[in-house]
Amino acid sequence: MGKYVLKRFGSMLITLFLIATVTFFLMHSIPGDPFELGRDTPAVVRENLEQKYGLDKPLFEQYIIYMKNLLLGDFGTSMKYKGQTVIGKVATGMPVSALIGFGGVIIGSIIGMVLGCIAALHNKGAVDYIVIVLAILGVSIPSFVFGSLIQKLFGVDLGWFPIQGWRGWQYAVLPMLTSAFTNIAFYARMLRTSMLDVTKQDYIYTAKSKGLNRKEIVRKHMLRNSLLPLVTSFGPMCAGVLTGNFVVEKIFNIPGIGQAMINAIQGSDYTMIMGLTLIFSFISAIMYFVVDVLYGVVDPRIRVAS
Repeated sequence: MGKYVLKRFGSMLITLFLIATVTFFLMHSIPGDPFELGRDTPAVVRENLEQKYGLDKPLFEQYIIYMKNLLLGDFGTSMKYKGQTVIGKVATGMPVSALIGFGGVIIGSIIGMVLGCIAALHNKGAVDYIVIVLAILGVSIPSFVFGSLIQKLFGVDLGWFPIQGWRGWQYAVLPMLTSAFTNIAFYARMLRTSMLDVTKQDYIYTAKSKGLNRKEIVRKHMLRNSLLPLVTSFGPMCAGVLTGNFVVEKIFNIPGIGQAMINAIQGSDYTMIMGLTLIFSFISAIMYFVVDVLYGVVDPRIRVAS
């Protein structure tokens, strides 16, 4: 198990290095710069700004300096907002995004897995068809449409929850429900398909022939062997919502990490874009690493083969 974990950890570090390199050179190849202030900037002012942020140096020298700073944990300072560091922006925005994101994943995965399991156990029945319809709706309806709908219903008509801003736990309810809606459909459909596939395996027929009761077969054999596809998707799903659900944060005007990324892109803020991209990538890589380790726990055959 230790060799398997080290191998996956090494792959994660190589991936992060490649992402940092590609992101750096891509950011310096796109047109425009953060010093375009909507009017002709005096040459002296531009030169002073470029010198301050090291943009007057050769590109490869900038790359070496940037990679050294990354190794020291320095992701840079915003070129658009004075005194605002990338780490500081993440520290203020990440807890908000994490609360909404993890809330959406937890609610969505639990409800989705329950619905998927029920649908698989009642295949081609009324419950199965209802779950299929809900899954199709969840995948088909964009999050901004569903978010606007529950804003109107629970915020405006019923007045149960606030529809915008961030000043307490009650402001997180509607965004979490919006984030969970797609997850419910995704996990319900995936677990249903996986369980139906497992039901046709020989070991299920063997368990039935041995006289095991249905609950024991479902719990010990069907569910565990149906979890691998869900484990595969759980890492990217968590990373995606943790690093900022851009659409949800925009709809509900939430000051999360997604909102910060949108502002950085609109302002061509090089250091903020590169820093946030690398942090997003780091979180994604960590989640993939956790998924790889969980693979070895759920299915020992993968650990042995690696």
